[in-house]
Amino acid sequence: MALISLVYSKHPGSVVALANLLFFIVVPVFLIGPVAGVYVDRWDRKKVMIISDIIRAVLVLLIPLCVMFDFLLPIYILVFLIFSASRFFIPSKMAFIPSIVSEEKLMIANSLSNTTRMIATILGFAVAGFIVNLIGHMWGFYLDGVSYLFSAVLIAVITPKKDLQNVKEDLQLTGEIIEKSIRKHVWFEIVEGFQQMVHRNKMRLVTSVMVVIMAGAGSIFCILIVFVQKTFGEVTKSLGVFGVFLGIGLFVGTVLFGKIGQKWSKVKTMFACFMLSGLFVGLFSVYSNNDPLFMVSGSLLLMLGVAVAPIFTCTQTLIHVLVPDEVRGRTFSSMEAVMHLAFLVMMFLTALIAKYVSNLTILMSCAGIFAVLGLLGLIFYKEKH
Repeated sequence: MALISLVYSKHPGSVVALANLLFFIVVPVFLIGPVAGVYVDRWDRKKVMIISDIIRAVLVLLIPLCVMFDFLLPIYILVFLIFSASRFFIPSKMAFIPSIVSEEKLMIANSLSNTTRMIATILGFAVAGFIVNLIGHMWGFYLDGVSYLFSAVLIAVITPKKDLQNVKEDLQLTGEIIEKSIRKHVWFEIVEGFQQMVHRNKMRLVTSVMVVIMAGAGSIFCILIVFVQKTFGEVTKSLGVFGVFLGIGLFVGTVLFGKIGQKWSKVKTMFACFMLSGLFVGLFSVYSNNDPLFMVSGSLLLMLGVAVAPIFTCTQTLIHVLVPDEVRGRTFSSMEAVMHLAFLVMMFLTALIAKYVSNLTILMSCAGIFAVLGLLGLIFYKEKH
């Protein structure tokens, strides 16, 4: 929100300026992500997270300095570097979870991790918009920088199950890492990360599920924003409140599944959630298209959040179980790259289609695809023991 406010203050109403900002935010996923995953598997993941947070804090706190001197290009470079550091942090966090919990608690741990992430992502938009509007984007950057430092402190107190006992072991490990770095080419390890995504039948299924859901999210994202704006006649207020409904649904769905879904088939659960997601997208679209009541539309989005949440928990847990620890970081990075690519491609493709097809038709098509895929999966997928 601080970045959007900053760009608007420099280039009011400029689509190109916002597109440039989005470019520098997303590009690190493809350029840096796969390489970062390789080094995440070589390095101490806890240290990677702490260092990533410190680097991001410093970079964010440099943005106000550039604003003071009216330098916009360096800000884009800083944004690129900030989100590049995030490409090291995210797979480290995902791959680190099995180091601090036992296998039987992985589902609960992933549920808690996804819960906090979803709250920050969805509700954060509404809260951040209010904060930046109240205190301005400059103080927004200061608060953001401090939050990264606070995160680094919290991570520093985490104790892994298998921690290094002394400096001698630390030096020995460093030597092994250097030797491994020399012996194995980075490109080979990047390819290995992508290979893990299709190495087993279940991993191919997990990859397919994440690609489909992110492609669907890309299709729905831009269309839903315009659909809500036209239907409810407001530019941002309705979107913010609907974001809260969706965030609450994601939170409830993640917590409920973490409590009662540990013994359920993860694959069957994903297919069932696909079918329910399609159902609620369709219901929201049809109902909101005809003189809707705000609370009813919001409640349907809340139910959509409940339906979608277990998909992320199941896929993340399956990756932890199916992928060896030494390649887990690069697998998560490779997965992120493929998912974001699917999101962007479908977002731009749908934007082109929207010139010729109504928003309601596109939303109903996405809903139908989700529902049909989920139903077919439930009917034809056979669990192998």
